[in-house]
Amino acid sequence: MTGHPAGETAPAASYGDGTRAVRAGLPEPVKNEPPLPGPVFAAHFHLPGDVTGPYTYGRDTNPTWTLLERAIGELEAPGHEDVDTIVFASGMAAVSAVLLSQARAGDTVVLPDDGYQALPLVREQLEAYGVHVRTAPTGGDAQLTVLEGARLLWIETPSNPGLDVCDVRRLVAAAHTAGTLVAVDNTLATPLGQRPLELGADFSVASGTKGLTGHGDLLLGYVACRDPELAAGVRRWRKIVGAVPGPMEAWLAHRSLATIQLRADRQWANARAVAEALAGRTEVTGLRYPGLTSDPSHETAARQMSGFGSVVSFTLPDRAHAERFMSALRLVEDATSFGGVRSTAERRGRWGGDAVPEGFIRFSAGAEDPRDLVEDVIRALNQADSRA
Repeated sequence: MTGHPAGETAPAASYGDGTRAVRAGLPEPVKNEPPLPGPVFAAHFHLPGDVTGPYTYGRDTNPTWTLLERAIGELEAPGHEDVDTIVFASGMAAVSAVLLSQARAGDTVVLPDDGYQALPLVREQLEAYGVHVRTAPTGGDAQLTVLEGARLLWIETPSNPGLDVCDVRRLVAAAHTAGTLVAVDNTLATPLGQRPLELGADFSVASGTKGLTGHGDLLLGYVACRDPELAAGVRRWRKIVGAVPGPMEAWLAHRSLATIQLRADRQWANARAVAEALAGRTEVTGLRYPGLTSDPSHETAARQMSGFGSVVSFTLPDRAHAERFMSALRLVEDATSFGGVRSTAERRGRWGGDAVPEGFIRFSAGAEDPRDLVEDVIRALNQADSRA
């Protein structure tokens, strides 16, 4: 479990996210010891006699993981000590752990057909194991139409890269009525923008590589769950496949959590500013950002999200136009990740795994000064237009 140390009470649910973030997962203060202990590098631990205590072997448990798991649990479900969090070596390790620990041959799993581009690979593997897979789009709560008899419903909201949003409460209610488990990929929103467990989901899953840690310097994933039996299955899967994070990565992640609110506030404000600037451009089509009141998903997003994320998506006229735009950017890195303190963007169609136009851009706003970032985007658009 990822509750608080003996003698420490849970942070008040009324604490703000910033207060919670800088305190999350810290151990009881010990004189002359650091507030956040350094990473524990150990493949094994002293273990004389009978096997007792939490730390035995490095593939099973590690004190650095424990603190990070506790911290993430406090962000995912503030005030609830029953949250069990399991950290992984990557976001895909976390995704695979939920799907492959809960589904058996003959079961049915429902996936979004517009989610992260690795999901088709997951589908192939599930089907190879005899699991039936159905898909439907995120928007319009379309997954409800293929839910009958499913063992697990996988939701990705907002979806990546199209930024559609579904009504998590509605899908959870329908799924649970039918005896179906629900997992929500919360990578784009982060726990500060959306809390799937509080919306009723059985699992909250995310890539900690992105906005959670925000510096583009580590790979990490996690699963948060409030059902001990379900969590035990995920933890067992991690043990079997050995998809464990290194202690240094876990420590870096915990250190980075302290600034998540500061980062998110600036990134989300920048994303909105960029989206508003793009809205006035005639060459831009398909603009999506759930924080815009004009966005098709805004009403649903506003009901279940406290922040709309750092990612904006839009389409330029064609591949050449998009590539000119990308080449003209000065403050924005051409990279395939998102959620970092440095703005990134990419022409998503270059990977071939997403059903997007050739001119589709996924833009992740960083923590630069808003004016500088918007000016860079507008200048790059103008330059791309002038060379058309």
